[in-house]
Amino acid sequence: MRSFHALIGLGLVIGTTVAVGQAVLPKDIYPETGNRFPSVKREALNDAGKKIYDARVDAFGPGSIRLYSQPVADSMTGLNDYLRRKSGLEPSLVELAILVTAREMDSEYVWTAHEPPALKAGVQQAVIDTVKYRRPVTTLGEKDAVIVQLGRDAIGKHKVGSDTFARAVKLFGHQGVVNIVALMGDYAATTILLNVADQRVRPKDKSLLPIP
Repeated sequence: MRSFHALIGLGLVIGTTVAVGQAVLPKDIYPETGNRFPSVKREALNDAGKKIYDARVDAFGPGSIRLYSQPVADSMTGLNDYLRRKSGLEPSLVELAILVTAREMDSEYVWTAHEPPALKAGVQQAVIDTVKYRRPVTTLGEKDAVIVQLGRDAIGKHKVGSDTFARAVKLFGHQGVVNIVALMGDYAATTILLNVADQRVRPKDKSLLPIP
């Protein structure tokens, strides 16, 4: 999934195709959403759906897509709010867990949306670069290192070692580990939805994640 900032800025929009020189987006991508789903109409939603609709930054991203199934939107919005803001996990560690998930699943959209908030939340650039460039965690603090390793093992290797699990429980407790992993799972599910939609990053953004 590539940024089409330049495509929107310099391109020609014809129907659902955006062209710039030799670069052409697939015809099934809607410019207003940057994905395969047309924008949901606010008037088609009930009051709960309108509340979710009004909370969006724009028509881009998973929140807008989930409005096509409002029970999914309701449930996942509530879960995401709890895991990110009410679970007791430090904001910097929340953002780090999201970035690890985005990196392990190579999600340009999620990474690009969360690297700036991670910096604002206090995640050091060196920590972000460790995740972004898949560097060893040996230079990281204990909490950061455990979260990065937990995500790499669970998502990338599909198996978490006993030592990593034990360290995570020692630092965060059993409930904390469940919350951290549930947060990673939430963003893994988001990435799958974005992959199906072939989601592009917002036109105003430049992709911040290097993809081979």
